[in-house]
Amino acid sequence: MIVVTGATGNVGRPLIEALAEAGEQVVAVSRRPLPSPAKNVRHAQADLGNARSMRPVLEGADAFFILLAGELLGHGEAATELLTAAEDAGVERVVLLSSQINATRPGVASHGRLREFEEAVRGSGLDFTILRAGGFASNAFAWAESVRADRTVFAPFGDTALPVVDPADIAAAAAVVLREDGHAGHTYELTGPEAITPRLQAEVIAEAIGEEVTFVELTREAAHAHMAQFMPEEVIPGTLDILGEPLPAEQRVSPDVEKILSRPATPFSGWVARSVPAFK
Repeated sequence: MIVVTGATGNVGRPLIEALAEAGEQVVAVSRRPLPSPAKNVRHAQADLGNARSMRPVLEGADAFFILLAGELLGHGEAATELLTAAEDAGVERVVLLSSQINATRPGVASHGRLREFEEAVRGSGLDFTILRAGGFASNAFAWAESVRADRTVFAPFGDTALPVVDPADIAAAAAVVLREDGHAGHTYELTGPEAITPRLQAEVIAEAIGEEVTFVELTREAAHAHMAQFMPEEVIPGTLDILGEPLPAEQRVSPDVEKILSRPATPFSGWVARSVPAFK
């Protein structure tokens, strides 16, 4: 049995589907109900930041996928308590979805809690694999409303390229390392197959929907004001630094998706092709 947290998200949903299709018994954990759990999938409502609520969920599990939302992390002890609960329940394998930023910008305060979880996972005594993901292709959903309404994309740093990763590739990689041996102790960096600028992303969306889409480049200040509507203030400066002045390591295309999946990573155009209805 495999316990998957973040079951309703862009990674959790396809991960649950992949595991169920492979015949695994899955417990899908979220704070709100699943619309319609698939065969072999049981839903459990629990709070990842509360180890006590997770203990009955983990009973009988062989593997545990941890996807953290910032508001659920709590203090540093939350990581140790959660992993102790997993060990007590008999879990043998843990896979943590982390961030590339933990390697490239270890001093960024907004990711301190993720670093605590990485340290706790490494010291847990369980077989572990850490997946450090780059920027998600699905962040482009933030443009969906303006594309539908005005055929316009608003974004800063229009010509700065990053190798955004398809969340479905993250899910596929997680499904492999949760089920197969040979990945214990590894940290993988997951990116897309090529770096792509926001301006080019807008062009890909335009081609996919068969309509002209105008790209409007925001100033850093305007982008900050926009992000403040849905992101914690402390996260915004670091995010803008990465988008506007990425380090070479953040622009590098990693081979790890292909290494795990034995196929190339999905380009941004592949993600858009599956997501066209959101932009129509």
